[in-house]
Amino acid sequence: MAIGLRAATGISGVEESSSRALSKLEQVLPSRLRPTVAALAAVVERAPENTGTDAPDPEVDAALLAAVAAAIREVEWIRFDYQGDARLIEPYRLLSWQRRWYLVGRDPSADEWQTFRVDWMEPRMPTRRRFAPVDLPGGDFTAFAMRSIAASGWKVHARLRIAAPAESVLARINHAVGVVEAVSDTESVLVTGADSLDTIAAYIGMLGMDFTVDSPPELRAVLLTYSERYARAARG
Repeated sequence: MAIGLRAATGISGVEESSSRALSKLEQVLPSRLRPTVAALAAVVERAPENTGTDAPDPEVDAALLAAVAAAIREVEWIRFDYQGDARLIEPYRLLSWQRRWYLVGRDPSADEWQTFRVDWMEPRMPTRRRFAPVDLPGGDFTAFAMRSIAASGWKVHARLRIAAPAESVLARINHAVGVVEAVSDTESVLVTGADSLDTIAAYIGMLGMDFTVDSPPELRAVLLTYSERYARAARG
């Protein structure tokens, strides 16, 4: 409940009441739980939630969240398996967005900053090894995570050529929807992602701009299905 109230802060209309409830709840929390809640409070950020998905809510083990938060608080490397690969990462920040949890961390061996979906992480034994923190270029963990999620944090991705300048496309989307590359004054490329091609097919139509599909080819078949369905509806 305390973690849920922490996540609720920042939402219009409920921030004040949730903060009051959280304050009262923390006064009666068992002493063994207070460090966990305090750790989460110190390392969690919340991203804007103005996009949707057709995927079911992923389940994240509360113990895993607590372990990640503790590693961030203690400035300790964290070891986990991620989509079949063993990872050793410097953890810096947890991000709550779209009913999902993400970890922003740095791979010291490659000197690369990355974003990881927590529900895809399989934790291994704690390292208990501290590291010397470095600054994230730009300093904004939420903005970095949004760009990273758009490029690699989804199950499927698409590269679309848009018949509009990059500025016009950027005015219609947020950072998490996609990365926009300028091609010319009248054309740009949108690299986007989602949990399914159906979601991409639905949302790209809402962009309100002409486009073609560079990849994946499977997206064209999904778009054809949608176009035929809409055409039948339009004919009445």
